[in-house]
Amino acid sequence: MNTKILMSVAAASLIALTGCGTSPTNAQIGTATGAVVGGVVGNAVFDNTLGTVGGAAAGALIGNEVGKKR
Repeated sequence: MNTKILMSVAAASLIALTGCGTSPTNAQIGTATGAVVGGVVGNAVFDNTLGTVGGAAAGALIGNEVGKKR
């Protein structure tokens, strides 16, 4: 299970860092952080791919909204 979490975090981090060619906005930082945290939590709670992807999507949405307000 630890390997799954590590792979999920690594993949989410790679995807998040790919789009950061310039100085990121607060919304982008919030989206990336939310996606990583949501993916890890979704994987830990549901222990399947759907939980990981769903958690990452929900985390990205929440992180984006929080980042916009800063």
